[in-house]
Amino acid sequence: MPVLPSSYRAPRWLHGGHVQTLLPVLLPRRRTAPWSRERLNLPDGDFLDLFWLRQAAKRLAILSHGLEGSAQATYVRGMAATLAGAGWDVLAWNYRGCGGVENNLMRSYHSGESGDLRLVIHHAAQEYAHLVLIGFSLGGNISLKCVGESPPHPAVKAAIAISSPVDLASSARVLDADPGNRLYLHRFLKSLKIKTLHKARRFPELRERLIGRDGIDAVTTIKEFDERITAPLHGFANADDYWARASALPHLGKISIPTLLLNARNDPLLAAPSFPEALASGSESFHLEAPAHGGHVGFTDFRAGLQPWSERRLLEFISGVSPML
Repeated sequence: MPVLPSSYRAPRWLHGGHVQTLLPVLLPRRRTAPWSRERLNLPDGDFLDLFWLRQAAKRLAILSHGLEGSAQATYVRGMAATLAGAGWDVLAWNYRGCGGVENNLMRSYHSGESGDLRLVIHHAAQEYAHLVLIGFSLGGNISLKCVGESPPHPAVKAAIAISSPVDLASSARVLDADPGNRLYLHRFLKSLKIKTLHKARRFPELRERLIGRDGIDAVTTIKEFDERITAPLHGFANADDYWARASALPHLGKISIPTLLLNARNDPLLAAPSFPEALASGSESFHLEAPAHGGHVGFTDFRAGLQPWSERRLLEFISGVSPML
């Protein structure tokens, strides 16, 4: 039953996954009201930057961005505006080292860093008794892993992931090997390399131990970057160990709260394991919705102006499974 049919219908001229992925980035979107910024200091000496949109609501949505994104991303601000219009308070957060601000430690964030999200949830739950998690792309993997690997905080009532690689290994292979994904690969690697070089100036051991004599310019794939930088920096044996342990997929069957994974079949960054139909079919809580079209965090349809269909769908799911306070 939790494998859901989808109502999304892309415009006839907009069926390509790459077009649906890139077009929303180019379209102007309604902006949210200014964020109220808070710095959350962490027990290990690092920090997270939180961005609040408050209107005295009793319920809060926590938004988690994608790889090398931030709370200022178009898709985050668009979803925040939709939620605020529906009477929700919103909290978006930047992962360690994101948003143009270097974090304190040599480590940064990674694709399965559910511990930091758990700290954000604990902080927010001091003020709100009703929380919903919404994650985009990498943020969706983090959100689903968070609610599946252990019982979620009692305040977390539902979770939604959109365009999320819940199997990191297969998505890394698609990103590295598919010639059509070279634009995305170049963009991600450029940003990751710049951050790493900046951090190496503060931590010489990073350059000596991880970057190596040939320099980071020799890295041309996500696997090479994760093998040389991400995995050893965050306590994983290698890229394969990192992908296996950071993926949400092994934890989806243990999810106990209403949860939706919304992944388009033509998403150029996703592979077959990120469409876990068998898991959803056997679960009372984990729902999979996989429309034929939509691209990566796209889902443009123009029936509500420039608002993506996915924002309306996510709000519909939340309203259907979460009590209105």
